[in-house]
Amino acid sequence: MSYDRFIDERLLTSRDALNRMQIKIKLVEIDENARDFSQRFGRRVLIKKVLLTIKYTETEEVEEKELDVEEIEKRMKKERLFSSSNRWIASSEIKNGYVIANRHLDLLADAVALDIIKV
Repeated sequence: MSYDRFIDERLLTSRDALNRMQIKIKLVEIDENARDFSQRFGRRVLIKKVLLTIKYTETEEVEEKELDVEEIEKRMKKERLFSSSNRWIASSEIKNGYVIANRHLDLLADAVALDIIKV
């Protein structure tokens, strides 16, 4: 692997406050037909599905869960009358098919609110 394609693993991994779990998000599906008309945020893509990998640091147990972010957002709007997430991700915030750690909470906010993910 050449140096210019190397991505530091710390850039892709987020942790909870007590470092009990580490989270990585891999893109599974994006909406190719969605158009972002907002020039303010640069070029962005609309996320549909992600693969969430959770590693529990105490037990070294790894759990993988596929999330349909689009469906979760629809459910959130229906049940709670609002949605806290933003499925639009800038292309620069995607590295080797993974979402950088700074954007994890934005993508997972609805899933946490609906108790689909226990963080």
